[in-house]
Amino acid sequence: MERTFIAIKPDGVQRGLIGDIIKRFEVKGFKLVAMKFMQYTQSEVSTQLYRVLYMASEDHLKLHYADLSDKPFFAGLVKYMASAPLLAMVWEGNNVVRTARNMMGETKPFDSKPGTIRGDFCIDVGRQLGKESSERNIIHGSDSVESANKEIALWFKSEELVSWTQGSHAWIYE
Repeated sequence: MERTFIAIKPDGVQRGLIGDIIKRFEVKGFKLVAMKFMQYTQSEVSTQLYRVLYMASEDHLKLHYADLSDKPFFAGLVKYMASAPLLAMVWEGNNVVRTARNMMGETKPFDSKPGTIRGDFCIDVGRQLGKESSERNIIHGSDSVESANKEIALWFKSEELVSWTQGSHAWIYE
C-alpha cells in the first residue's frame, strides 16, 4: 500500500485547521499510520532524547527542504517552519501521493481552486504584504512516491509507523 508524508504547517496549526484537514483525508478513505506534533525551540533542551522525539530543528527542516536550498525563499521557509508547532503525518492508501496533491491544491494559495485544502483555507497574507508567500500555504505533501519514502524516513522511525486494519478497508478496497 502506498504511503505519503503530510505536514500541517505552522499557519494551519495556529489557525486551528488540524481537525478539518485530517477529516478530509479520513473521508477520502486514507488511513493515518503515524503522527507527531512538533515545535522547534532555540532554547537548550536537557536531553538528546527529547530533541530527537519532539523537535523539528532547523537542521532537520533544512534536510527536509534540501531540494529547495538554492531558491531565494529557502531561509525564510526554514525560519517560518520553525516558528510555531507543526503536525507531521503519514497517510496510507491506493494512489495516496497523487490524490493528496490534488486534495491540497496548488502550491501558491491564490492559484488553488475552491474545494481544495489550500483553496478553502489559505489566506494569501504575503501578497497582501506585497511579497510572495507560497511557504505559508497551510500544508506540505510529498510530490512523488520517492519523495514520500525519503520524507517519511526523515521524520519517522519505522517502529513509529502503525500497522492496523481500518474498519472500512473492505468497503474501500474490494
